[in-house]
Amino acid sequence: MIARKILVLACAALAPLLGPAARAEPAGFNSNQMQSCDRACLSGVVDQYLDALVRKDPSRLPWAKHVVFTENNVQLAIGDGLWGTISGKRAYDLRSLDPASGQAGWIGVIEEHGVPGIMALRLRVSDGKISEVETVLSRRVDNGPFPVVDGLKIPPPIFSAIVPPAKRSPRERLISIVDGYFDTLQLNDGTLFTQFADSCERTENGLRTTHNPGAIPGYDIAALGCADQFRKGQYVYDDRLRDRRYPLVDEERGLVLAAGFIDHSGRKVDVTWTDGTKAKSVFFYPHSFVLLELFKVEDGKIAQVEAVFTTVPYNMPSPWVANGK
Repeated sequence: MIARKILVLACAALAPLLGPAARAEPAGFNSNQMQSCDRACLSGVVDQYLDALVRKDPSRLPWAKHVVFTENNVQLAIGDGLWGTISGKRAYDLRSLDPASGQAGWIGVIEEHGVPGIMALRLRVSDGKISEVETVLSRRVDNGPFPVVDGLKIPPPIFSAIVPPAKRSPRERLISIVDGYFDTLQLNDGTLFTQFADSCERTENGLRTTHNPGAIPGYDIAALGCADQFRKGQYVYDDRLRDRRYPLVDEERGLVLAAGFIDHSGRKVDVTWTDGTKAKSVFFYPHSFVLLELFKVEDGKIAQVEAVFTTVPYNMPSPWVANGK
């Protein structure tokens, strides 16, 4: 009897340490249906995650025994970070779904104590449980003009358009096309290592930075399209596109969710574009961005880009690389 009492007390003491991963599944959640999580299933997990997040209640979710959860490249305990500060979610809802890998992506606008920010989210579902959560948030406290939320109402329809089966690119090819984008951006000298649609648009933390003259005062290059910006070599100060990962590929819609870092050494301040234009880098000190970036590929060309990034310490290592993801 005494031994049993000791066991009960020990279990009670351990309960808070076990966290939400040890809690029961939420009502209405059938893990047996999620052994093979299709598109509808993955989208439902996104809904459940966002609902639990807004409610600040991680116990509403089915967690795996081991979960890797990061916010802005820092590994946190479930329930920490945005879980404690979120006060709402707006309507913008951009999703990417990859049943083959059991992963889902979401880009949208959240609020922390009423202050809006932009969040990119990646979830992995393993054996009916959430095993990975990766979030990147662009908050108003960061440098530059970001985030810009007023124009984010409905995602560009191109992201949700289904690619006809005969025109779909295989997973490896989609990744190669997007990796070529990062090769083009790294030490940008005007050489294109991928192909762009003439209508290609790019949005960064809610701000469209292509075909958008006057988007940023003094940033005249925003009037150009994706390819023409790169042909000018404007991003020559981007020294490294490091720790690139392509965890999610939505072949049905031609989408790739990429992750990684842009490193600026700060050594190159005075730059000359390929057309002879003299300019200065805004990064005159060692600096890094961590990013989650969604690409739409059509007919082998990059047609739309939506990036969410934020500043992190220079050359900061990735918990995902360390965990072999």
